[in-house]
Amino acid sequence: MTSTVRRPAKYSSPADSDPCFLTIAGAASLLRRKQLSPVDLVDAALARIAQLNPALNAFITVTADRARREARAAEREIARGRWKGPLHGVPISLKDNIWTRSVRTTAGSKILANFVPKEDSFVAAQLARAGAILLGKTNLHEFAYGITSNNPHFGPVRNPWDRARIPGGSSGGSAAAVATGMCFGSIGTDTGGSIRVPSSLCGVVGLKPTFGLVRVEGIVPLCFSLDHAGPIARTAADVCILLEAIAGEYPKGAARPDYRKLPRALPKKFRLGWPEHYFFERVDPEVRRLLDEAARVLRSLGAQIVRVPLPRLAGALLPATNDIALAEATAYHQSQGYFPARASEYGEDVRKRLEAGTKVAAVDYLRGRERKREALEEFANAFARVDAILAPATPIAAPAIGLDEVVVDGAAETARSALVRMNRPANFTGHPALSIPCGFTREGLPAGMQLIGPHWSEARLLAIAAAYDSATNWPYRHPLLS
Repeated sequence: MTSTVRRPAKYSSPADSDPCFLTIAGAASLLRRKQLSPVDLVDAALARIAQLNPALNAFITVTADRARREARAAEREIARGRWKGPLHGVPISLKDNIWTRSVRTTAGSKILANFVPKEDSFVAAQLARAGAILLGKTNLHEFAYGITSNNPHFGPVRNPWDRARIPGGSSGGSAAAVATGMCFGSIGTDTGGSIRVPSSLCGVVGLKPTFGLVRVEGIVPLCFSLDHAGPIARTAADVCILLEAIAGEYPKGAARPDYRKLPRALPKKFRLGWPEHYFFERVDPEVRRLLDEAARVLRSLGAQIVRVPLPRLAGALLPATNDIALAEATAYHQSQGYFPARASEYGEDVRKRLEAGTKVAAVDYLRGRERKREALEEFANAFARVDAILAPATPIAAPAIGLDEVVVDGAAETARSALVRMNRPANFTGHPALSIPCGFTREGLPAGMQLIGPHWSEARLLAIAAAYDSATNWPYRHPLLS
C-alpha cells in the first residue's frame, strides 16, 4: 500500500487548524501570546500518539503523566511572564538511547530493557532548561547499530507514508513521530546517517551538526569517533530552534544559528557544489530527477551550481569507516560486559556486526583513522570553491521492511550499503550535514536533499534550507493519518 500525499489547510488560528502540525516557531508565538496553552499541545500530541503509535510503533515509552504535569507548570510560568524561549511548553521526543532521569532508556535493546538512568544526558538537560516537554522515548534500531529501525525486541518502526516500508534508521521512531505530528521535534543520533536517512525517507528535516558541537555525554555510544547528536523537525527553522537549545560553544568567528535571522541570512549569491564523484554514483533515476529539480529551485534563489571534483573520496572512505565503526562498537560492548557474555540477547544483525568487530586488526583500524586526513583534504579543496555541497541524502526512497537487497540504477547492493553511502563522508570528517525534503517519487514516497558544509557552518546550511522550505512548501505535506 502506498499513501497519497496531501497539503493541509493553512493555519490561521488554533481553533481551525490541526495543532499537531503547527511549526515550533508558530506554536511558540501562540504560546507566548497566550492564544494557546501547553496543555492543549500536549493533549493533542498524546491523542495523536494514541491514534497512530499502535500502527507505526514510533514510541517505546510514552511519558503521558509527566508531560501533562510539565505542561501545567509551563502554562503557569508563561501566564506569569516567565517565558523561557521558543521551546517553552512545546512537546518533543528523544531517541531512546539518550539518557533521561527516572525514565527508562533501552537503546532499543533487550540488554537495557529495564535501565532507568539516575541523571539526564546533556541534551535532555538542555531541552528541559529551555522548557521543552518530554512526551516519550522513540524506537530505534537496536543499540543504534543499523539503518532500518526493524527492531527485534520492540518491533519494527513503520514508515508513515507507506507502512510496509522502513522509516530508515537508526532514528526511525523520531522521524516517524515528527512526520505524523506525534511530536513537534525530536533529537536523534547519527553515526553513519542515522538522523539524515530517516529524515529523508520520512519527509522531514534532520541535521547532523559539526562533530563535537552537541555534547554526547549520557548517550549510549555506538562509535565514539563518529557519533553525533542532532535535531529532527518539520522545518529548517524548527531544526534551528532545537539546535540553539542543545548546541555547545562555536569557535570564535563562527556564526551561531538564530532562527529569527534565517530569512535574512541568505546572501543574494551563494555557491553550491555539485559533486562529480561518489555522491551521484548509483542513484535511483527518480531521486536524481528530484535533485535536478531542487537544483533548479536553488538557482532561482540565487545559487550558482558549481561542479566540484572529489576523486579520492571513495578511496579514503572505504573500508576506513567500516573498520573504525566495527572496532569501536565492539570495544564499547566488550567494555560494558555485554559482548560476548550476552551475545544471545542481541538481534542477529547487530550480533554479527559485533562479531565482525573482533576481527578488525589494529593496523587496519589505525590506517582507517589516518585516511580521515585524505577525506578532510578532499572536502577542503571543494569548500575553497563553494559554500556547501549538494547531494542526495539517500540514493533511493524507502525500501520494504525485510528487504535485504535493492537494485539502484541497475546495480544490486544491500539496502544498508545503499542508505549509508551518501552519509558516511560527513560522519568521517565531522562536517555538518542536513537532510531536507525535496519532493516525492511517483509512488508518493519522500526523497531528501543533503547539504554538507564546512565545519561550524550550521547557520549557512540552515539559511539555505529555510529559503528552500519557503520556496517549495514541502514541510507542509504530511502523510494521511488513518
